Amino acid sequence: MAAARKIRVGIVGTGKVGDFHARALLQIKDCELCAAFNHTKPKLDAFCKRYGIRGYLSLEEMIKKEKLEAITVCTPHPSHAAITVKAADLGCHVLVEKPLAVNVDECDAMIEAGERNHVLIGTLVQRRNYVPCMRIRKAIDSGLIGKPILGEVAMLGWRSEDYYKSDPWRGTWKGEGGGVLMTQASHQIDLLNWYMGRIESVYGLWANYSHPYIEVEDSAVAVIRYQGGGLGTLLASNSQNPALYGKVHIFGSNGAAVGVQTDGGQMFIAGMSNIAEPPVQDLWSVPGQQDNLAALVKEDTELFNSVDSMIYFHRLHLENFINAILGEEPLLADAEAGRATVEVCQAVYEITLNPGKVWVSAEHRKH
Repeated sequence: MAAARKIRVGIVGTGKVGDFHARALLQIKDCELCAAFNHTKPKLDAFCKRYGIRGYLSLEEMIKKEKLEAITVCTPHPSHAAITVKAADLGCHVLVEKPLAVNVDECDAMIEAGERNHVLIGTLVQRRNYVPCMRIRKAIDSGLIGKPILGEVAMLGWRSEDYYKSDPWRGTWKGEGGGVLMTQASHQIDLLNWYMGRIESVYGLWANYSHPYIEVEDSAVAVIRYQGGGLGTLLASNSQNPALYGKVHIFGSNGAAVGVQTDGGQMFIAGMSNIAEPPVQDLWSVPGQQDNLAALVKEDTELFNSVDSMIYFHRLHLENFINAILGEEPLLADAEAGRATVEVCQAVYEITLNPGKVWVSAEHRKH
């Protein structure tokens, strides 16, 4: 019997998130972590020594020499598009840490590169793998709440001045591409879109209330209309000290409601803090199951406490990426999903500069 084929994978970016990817990839049996690429040699050398892999200062050289089939991208947001397009043109499948890119045009270029080269482009949004988040998706797919008609996101966190000083690119339009929307609330925006469907239009505004030393927003609100007729609201802020929570709630046409608290208390910061509270179902009024909430919270908490939460959910997402390359399952979050999140962020940024404007999805404009 022939040995199972292993997907040869490289990591792009050897910072804090790169460590999560390396540790997770080393646990996946159907892939081989071969190499890493970074522009800074000392950091690259230390990373590669830590994981027993080879280092490269050239993306093209790494992909060609290592005969890579896939890469994961863990670099600052504005570099995602160029790296992805180059890797796709070299025949590599690409999984990109959220956000997919910093504007819709870049997302479209990434999607087109994937289609042109017949490779997969995915976005890594590990919170989709949380048990309560999956449970909501299954409830919607099973018709347990009827049709999703209303959705809401509340992401109320905190970021200190030390956080923004931890990397020179943080808090700048050029280096980060946005603030609380792009970097923190993108997880919850992704979940809202996943549950509610394709976007029709967006209206929103942003502001900076508590962080005068950064260029980007620390607070934002938005209203989203979805093509299926549903409406969504978004409230996101990094101005609550201490941090409160991140929540996503969905309300159905039969009167039922389902929701998840994805984050509670101190917000998780890669390489700087741990996940403070387990993600749990915080709303569940499905007909006939109204008394199940306490049991669901117990189940979610026990699962969370039984795993290495810093790596486990990344591993599930990376495992899905590898399985998708092998043709065993579809991507959990493809580039179109990543594009939808960026579309919401870009809409809010542009509308704030153009009062009275409403962002209409390019897809909807075609109709």
